Amino acid sequence: MKWGLRTAHPLSRLTEVPTCTEGIGLGLGRLQIKHSETGNSMYTSLPQGGSPFPGSVQDPGLHVWRVEKLKPVPVARENQGVFFSGDSYLVLHNGPEELSHLHLWIGQQSSRDEQGACAVLAVHLNTLLGERPVQHREVQGNESDLFMSYFPRGLKYQEGGVESAFHKTSPGATAAPIKKLYQVKGKKNIRATERALSWDSFNTGDCFILDLGPNIFTWCGGKSNILERNKARDLALAIRDSERQGKAQVEIVTDGEEPAEMIQVLGPKPALKEGNPEEDLTADRTNAQAAALYKVSDATGQMNLTKVADSSPFALELLLSDDCFVLDNGLCGKIYIWKGGKMHALSLESLKKNCSSILGKSDAK
Repeated sequence: MKWGLRTAHPLSRLTEVPTCTEGIGLGLGRLQIKHSETGNSMYTSLPQGGSPFPGSVQDPGLHVWRVEKLKPVPVARENQGVFFSGDSYLVLHNGPEELSHLHLWIGQQSSRDEQGACAVLAVHLNTLLGERPVQHREVQGNESDLFMSYFPRGLKYQEGGVESAFHKTSPGATAAPIKKLYQVKGKKNIRATERALSWDSFNTGDCFILDLGPNIFTWCGGKSNILERNKARDLALAIRDSERQGKAQVEIVTDGEEPAEMIQVLGPKPALKEGNPEEDLTADRTNAQAAALYKVSDATGQMNLTKVADSSPFALELLLSDDCFVLDNGLCGKIYIWKGGKMHALSLESLKKNCSSILGKSDAK
């Protein structure tokens, strides 16, 4: 098993040292922690009186909930893979041999309250499942390969949140015309992110989906790769099948051959920005090489860090329960502290101060 910069395994073992936020794990919000006299952490539980989750959480397969007004609301199967940037989600996958993974997906614009509620609900669900699931935190646009594997057609990010999403049209009301633009990026893991409805959002290295309701156009930049083109087509077909019940026309558009419908919505086409299909791979390599894993030692009476790995993803076997480790998360400027269950007591504030000083980072987690 591999673990990278996005994985907490498990949350109760990964301690976040707050700077200007409160929380646990990798920045999970306002989940309060109470420390007993023995040093163990006890999570604030949900109110008694029944679980907010159905008994079907034990069933094999994929389960997705969106946090709405601090409660978990199931996401319909046809909408799984669509994530709103203003929301937080719980994604549970029950695999074979009782192997389960619980992911907390955090939207870029989700509120602190939603993130905190998501963390509390994750603890409750983990307890409900006998603490069997391995827990992960997923950040929009930087999801793990495991998380992406649940959605073979890729992810689709939409603007807004609970207040604007999936509203039902009242009887007799006229539905607003659909006009949305998505940018499709990635080679291995495909993501579609909603963009401003303008030619300024386009570039020649990516694929874009222009959703106009009855007509869905998949526009392919001249420098886009074949995998992006195929995935963009698959995503357009998924929109047609799940959101239009199959009643929409999907059209593949080549750069320079835009139909009149696109020009009518976007206006005259200007010269587009250049795009580089290799930039995603370059960014992945840069981020991986910028990260490092250190082992903490205070045997001499002074805290020292010894580098044990200098490129992610890191093998889980490197983390020993008798020791303490520090993950320098590279370009994002954050460090994370992991304490093994058998590790003798160390002052968290001392760890934070010394690790930040040694690594030259100000944001220790």
